[in-house]
Amino acid sequence: MKLTPIYITDLCVYPSEFRPLLSGAKLYDSSCSPEAKVIFIDKDGGYFLKSAPKGTLEREAAMTQYFYGKGLSANVLAFIKDEYDWLLTEKIHGDDCTAEKYLDNPERLCDTLAERLAMLHATDYIGCPVQNHTERYLSKAAQNKMRGSYDTNLFTDNWGYRSAEEAWSVVEEHGHLLQADTLLHGDYCLPNIILDDWAFNGFIDLDSGGVGDRHVDLFWATWTLFFNLKTDKYRQRFIDAYGRDRVDKDMLRLVSAIEVFG
Repeated sequence: MKLTPIYITDLCVYPSEFRPLLSGAKLYDSSCSPEAKVIFIDKDGGYFLKSAPKGTLEREAAMTQYFYGKGLSANVLAFIKDEYDWLLTEKIHGDDCTAEKYLDNPERLCDTLAERLAMLHATDYIGCPVQNHTERYLSKAAQNKMRGSYDTNLFTDNWGYRSAEEAWSVVEEHGHLLQADTLLHGDYCLPNIILDDWAFNGFIDLDSGGVGDRHVDLFWATWTLFFNLKTDKYRQRFIDAYGRDRVDKDMLRLVSAIEVFG
């Protein structure tokens, strides 16, 4: 996680509830996307304050609190809907899986990633605030297809798509096969998993979570190993550690087609 020191001279731009926490604290920008701004507040055990356009953080707040109730994420201290959405969470102790000490041991990292995902997928989803991730997942892809929005970076040799049209034909033909029977992270990538000296301490960035098809998480897990380790040599090791009998290659190919329009 990259932390860049920042200095705030006017706290009035923040909701009054957060000003005492921000005042006098060391502050760092830890944003990782243009859609949201994240400030790490280095006070007490540490806090993260996230802001994003109105209406975009409610799902993340609900899913984070749900995972926290299962001992799988940070406590949500505040969620405020104003001109922007504001989400305040406690810091989970440890480092995300892109830390050098984890990347330097790729075999152990791969196995840890798989074992933790298998445990998540075995967790009951009673009371989950997002009961049909699959419906939203397919709807979002269809909307992006209509807008002509797609990611050519996912036209890879792994899945063989040469165009958006080819990928969409797979979605149209097989999209109905996706299930909604597993508790998902939804963006199961190395930066979103916090370990403390290899002990699992929690998940972050749960805005894509819900009850859906396990192959969504499996796709992102194999993708993140390829992306962060700069090699695809750990894909089969990961699948073996997760449980090869629970992985359908055709379903992974379907998810990869949907993610072209994600």
